[in-house]
Amino acid sequence: MRHRLAKRLPPSNNPAAGAGVDPPLPAAAWQGRARPVARPDDATRMKDIDEVLARLSKSAFRRRFELRKSDRAYLVRKGLPAVLAHARGFIGTRLAAANPVNDGRQTPFRGHPVFVAQHATATCCRGCLEKWHAIPRGRPLQASEQDYILAVLERWLQSAAGEMPPPDEPLLI
Repeated sequence: MRHRLAKRLPPSNNPAAGAGVDPPLPAAAWQGRARPVARPDDATRMKDIDEVLARLSKSAFRRRFELRKSDRAYLVRKGLPAVLAHARGFIGTRLAAANPVNDGRQTPFRGHPVFVAQHATATCCRGCLEKWHAIPRGRPLQASEQDYILAVLERWLQSAAGEMPPPDEPLLI
């Protein structure tokens, strides 16, 4: 199968033409696009959380996500460990499959602090995971990748929550 941009190459410069192999894309084909992350082996190279969060902070779309007062109250009421347990469940049911149902539209924009955190950290769909975190789509997430996503969400929730005021209602112990 030829790549859709392969027809732009003259046949003399296309060593894979007719061989059933995708030819390499010319440099002009990558203009305005992110190149795939080079990996020396099959293991996924997850980027450093601080590096990724620094890049995300430069995105106008990602910067606009903040915890609402109700999300902060929920975080205080339930506690970070419980919210992270919810996050682990969301990752397992909404992201871990090789081809998740409604990929790209499976994470709501509000309703739970984790949903807000997922959009803010680009861990909301497999496309964002591939673009921002170099976790490829088309295969199930490994346990280490799920742990990485959870660590990114935890870091963002901690920084977004900051110094939270006490909840409006007393905690039931």
